[in-house]
Amino acid sequence: MVNIVGISGSLRPESYSYQALEHAIDRVKAHGISTEILDLRQMQLPFCTGDSDYADYPDVTRLQETVKQADGLILATPEYHGSVSGVLKNALDLMSFEHLEGKVTGLISVLGGQSNSNALNDLRIIMRWLHSWVIPEQIAIGQAWKAFGEDGKLLDKKLSERFDKFAESLVANTQKLR
Repeated sequence: MVNIVGISGSLRPESYSYQALEHAIDRVKAHGISTEILDLRQMQLPFCTGDSDYADYPDVTRLQETVKQADGLILATPEYHGSVSGVLKNALDLMSFEHLEGKVTGLISVLGGQSNSNALNDLRIIMRWLHSWVIPEQIAIGQAWKAFGEDGKLLDKKLSERFDKFAESLVANTQKLR
């Protein structure tokens, strides 16, 4: 069975990035796909030093092994200062080709201001560098406080449809590459 792992690059308790990731994961699950979210808010990850031994941090091994076993990934990041969050970049830096090569990857960014593609473009470059296959469909949610209701549901029908197309593409392309 195909397995998709989601990672959100936000540590905020009420993170819009995490909410967006949950929507994407739910859409993928609807296709009968096995899913898991690695919640970086619940993990103890050190700053990457470029070392290969993080024996004092079992969550590094959990991150690496879970991603290595996955067929595909969903990466969701808030856009901070025009790019990827440091939290997500650090998690990616704690992994290598061994963990990320060949993974079909879908990208989501969440912004407080107007929607743009800076973080998505940076993630696309990072994942391409690691020999991942990034799907063409991507989601950028600007003015995030307007996108989600208090219950976490998406308020915009067109955005909801984009999540459907995103999930369809991620599942179809992961199955093809697998």
